[in-house]
Amino acid sequence: MKLELRFFASLREALGVSQENIVIPDSIKTIADLRAHLVQRGHPWSEVLAQGKVLRCALNQVMVDASTPLQENAEVAFFPPVTGG
Repeated sequence: MKLELRFFASLREALGVSQENIVIPDSIKTIADLRAHLVQRGHPWSEVLAQGKVLRCALNQVMVDASTPLQENAEVAFFPPVTGG
């Protein structure tokens, strides 16, 4: 499956990349699976996307949770939680 990944704010800075087009194995079905797959890349991915880190995610610009199924040619965005005031 082909995906476009986008990383925002502190994630972009820590990873050194703002976007990436990737092809993932068929075994990766959900946002959680994708995150675990990216963590396997090692440092800095394993730290930035670690399981305990609170991150927000959007699929095709709609906020989703980790159990959301991926879609062919989708845009998946990861970003830190944002607070305002």
